[in-house]
Amino acid sequence: MQETRGYTDIRTGGLVANLPVALRPYALLMRLDRPIGSWLLFLPGLWGITLQATGWLQGIWLILLFFAGAVVMRGAGCVVNDLWDRDIDKQVERTRGRPLASGAISPRQAVMFLALLCAIGLTILLQLNTPAIWLGVLSLVPVLLYPLAKRVTDYPQLVLGFTFGWAALMGPVAASGGPSLAMAVLYAATIFWILGYDTIYAHQDREDDAMVGIRSTALKFGARTRPFLAACYAMTLALLALAGWISGLNSWFYLALAMPAAVLAYQVWDLDINDPGHCLTLFKLNREVGLLGGLAILIGRM
Repeated sequence: MQETRGYTDIRTGGLVANLPVALRPYALLMRLDRPIGSWLLFLPGLWGITLQATGWLQGIWLILLFFAGAVVMRGAGCVVNDLWDRDIDKQVERTRGRPLASGAISPRQAVMFLALLCAIGLTILLQLNTPAIWLGVLSLVPVLLYPLAKRVTDYPQLVLGFTFGWAALMGPVAASGGPSLAMAVLYAATIFWILGYDTIYAHQDREDDAMVGIRSTALKFGARTRPFLAACYAMTLALLALAGWISGLNSWFYLALAMPAAVLAYQVWDLDINDPGHCLTLFKLNREVGLLGGLAILIGRM
């Protein structure tokens, strides 16, 4: 793999460094060097399962399945994204070292690896009930559309919200067997959350994206990102509270929401759109937001 120059979020140490050399490009292709994406794909499912699981054993089993599925399908989504973007990635400082852009993996090899990941994902999906399986199949639509969105709209982060938040639909359905109003409200909460945090993430590539014609909310709002972010996060918390109210959670839930709210408020307050490294740091804090949100729901059910 060619050496990357300047700012990059690719990490070749840790788990990746301990793999056989032949496997390292595939690990980087599915972003095993940066597990934050798997966490963020999993956490809406954690919220949904915690909200509607009928018992501890069912909840723990579903959480394990959803976490494994998130790792595998996040990897598959990254392969699809990099196949779409391999020519653009060569022109962007942060992404030019990615395996497809650098030539470490060919498109044919990437497609074969994608098929393997999808087969593993299907095996995990088939452990769920029938309604959740069909929802999982439908999730392929936004997964395939997201890489195109950044070419045709200023709001690809919104499309990512529909994609990454999908587990907020699947989790409750897998737990209870059917849809609910609380599930729909929870899904809306995750969409606003993702719209906010992925705008922070997009500021890492703002200048390069402008040069190559990629669109984003980071470019759309620019210096006005802070109020936009505050609005997204306020809607997230309001909708989370509403989902809890519909589900009959106790008053401790609303007090516990102060924990994720504090982390979200810190992101808004400390945002520096001209510091890509710090944008990545703030973006990663959303793992804690998701875990604290799940804890608040759990507290509300006790």
